[in-house]
Amino acid sequence: MSETVSVSSFSRLLHPCSTFLVTCCGEDGRANIVTIAWLTPVSLKPPLLCMSLRPERFSYGLIKATNEFVVNVPSFELGRQSLYCGRISGAEVDKFAATGLTPAPAQHVRPPVIAECLAFLECRLVEDIEAGDHHIMLGEVLAAYAQQGILEQSGLYDLERAHPLLHVGGDRFTSTQVEAIDL
Repeated sequence: MSETVSVSSFSRLLHPCSTFLVTCCGEDGRANIVTIAWLTPVSLKPPLLCMSLRPERFSYGLIKATNEFVVNVPSFELGRQSLYCGRISGAEVDKFAATGLTPAPAQHVRPPVIAECLAFLECRLVEDIEAGDHHIMLGEVLAAYAQQGILEQSGLYDLERAHPLLHVGGDRFTSTQVEAIDL
């Protein structure tokens, strides 16, 4: 027996999803943070990822203006800040000041990284594709790095030390609190 879900809510069946804090800035250098769950790698050669963003979002205009953004991977401990950054417009407030998150210089792009996050992907926008009520923003990964001591030698997260934030839906989040197994 199955339960019918409204097609307009199909995305909820794909959750939980990793949660990301994407930083961007305008030509004036003022930084902003937007919370994204709809983000995925699409190519290794060249290194590309895509994220889905509504064009009416303040961050969309900033990314289009500079063609740069940083994907920051928050830990479970940053859940409240992540929810805030997804609910409040950066056109109205300085999200770094409001959340207490720390901007730090990126290596190759103007938008800052968020010092409290686990890992960072610095990106250059290569394509913006209209897709219904969202746009698919295709980014080339220029640099990828993580906090010292949170990765295993394999390059995977050490789940004893790092607990990436996962979005379940609405205001609900979870993390990797169960033991990972190799199958």
